[in-house]
Amino acid sequence: MSDLLPPDFITQAGVHARAAAAGEPDWLVAERMDALQRFGELPLEVNPLFTLYVDLRAARLAQTVPYETVGETIDPQARVPDGVAALLEVREDAVAARSLSAETQAAGVVVDTFANVLRDRPQLIRDVVAGGESLPADDKLAQLARAASVVGVVVHVPAGVELAEPIVVRWAVGAGGRALVSRTVVSLGAGAHARLFEEQIGSGAANGSQALWSGTLEVALGEDATLDVAAEQDLPAHVVSFVNRRANLGRNATLRWALAHVGGLVSKSRIDNRLVGRGASVRQVEIGFGGSNQVFDLTSYTTHVGEDTTGDLLSKGVFQDRSRGFMKGMIEIDRSAHGTDSFLGEFGMLLDRKARSVTIPSLEIDQPDVRRAAHSSSVGPIDETQVFYLMTRGIPEDVARKEVVLGFLEPVVARIPLEGAQQRLRTRLDRKWSEARAAAPAGASGSGQASAPKSGSSSGEAAA
Repeated sequence: MSDLLPPDFITQAGVHARAAAAGEPDWLVAERMDALQRFGELPLEVNPLFTLYVDLRAARLAQTVPYETVGETIDPQARVPDGVAALLEVREDAVAARSLSAETQAAGVVVDTFANVLRDRPQLIRDVVAGGESLPADDKLAQLARAASVVGVVVHVPAGVELAEPIVVRWAVGAGGRALVSRTVVSLGAGAHARLFEEQIGSGAANGSQALWSGTLEVALGEDATLDVAAEQDLPAHVVSFVNRRANLGRNATLRWALAHVGGLVSKSRIDNRLVGRGASVRQVEIGFGGSNQVFDLTSYTTHVGEDTTGDLLSKGVFQDRSRGFMKGMIEIDRSAHGTDSFLGEFGMLLDRKARSVTIPSLEIDQPDVRRAAHSSSVGPIDETQVFYLMTRGIPEDVARKEVVLGFLEPVVARIPLEGAQQRLRTRLDRKWSEARAAAPAGASGSGQASAPKSGSSSGEAAA
């Protein structure tokens, strides 16, 4: 890690300076200092199953300078876009947009920055983040964001409120040699229902050297609350991204993730689901589409604590050129989690000989009284029988291969809550396929070879 970030990227003096600039209360300063200590003590990976499969060699951030403050450049006449309940956009070192529809404001929904919420309703933040439980204590990069964040976003939906339209949070970065470290906190009261769409895109700023975006999404769901989260990462090719998403689910709460990673140079993502309340459920679909020399590191942990909880987790990756993908997952079933039903699937598709993928699904079961505890994985080239079937219907081979690949990724695309964003992602995937195929040498199509602890296909299951 010392080779990844400059030694003065995060210091005690810097942490105090950020907190002072934001006017943060003493309890939040203490949170930052606790995170700084953890950051200094933790290795980059603590899970012995995953230690060998962390590859950040392409990230060269030794000269990266973090933003120290984030201002505002909001147009006072700006209105929330059609079909959106609220929009908050951070562009490099400024909040560029913040608007709520009249209906959203009337319902008491909060979509604002940490600075404003700490001034007006600090308990909304403290209820979620105090004590560090909203982020994994054993993750070095989560503690980086907790200690060094320069801007935070708060989304709060009061009890009983149901939003028909999605809330959009957008991060736009890419200035060469700069780093934006952020946090996002989301809380839903009992019986609340909402959809959140998170975008990470380029800002259009001049680049040259690598840039960094490091962020979090910290979710707390009350009893019977429902949240749909869709996220699209389409950062420029010189940007490194680290993101930690962690959710704590109350009784009968429901969380659905749909996450797409397309852009960037190195993308390291970790998701932690904690199903605490009885009857809580999570459904998670995550995809990565790699090309050139991109690296995607997609890790998930799901911990079943309450009784009768349900998890359905799926990771898919398509890797072409020299790209690499690591899909790592762990289901933990605590002694208290009677009646658990949990499944983890990880599947990689290799399109070129130099592409590589690893899948590591894992189970830790401390309660044998479960409905299901299962995992499955595979890594291999494109399914030639599917290609052949389409060709027998008169579809040219290259078109058939593209349709198989894009169909493999479609389950996430279809769950993006904005039709325009859905179509942009489909167009981006289509363009990425076309660019890679145009650059590939003759005969390279479909020649990927598996490189993973689990070649071909495997599955494991335990149930009482």
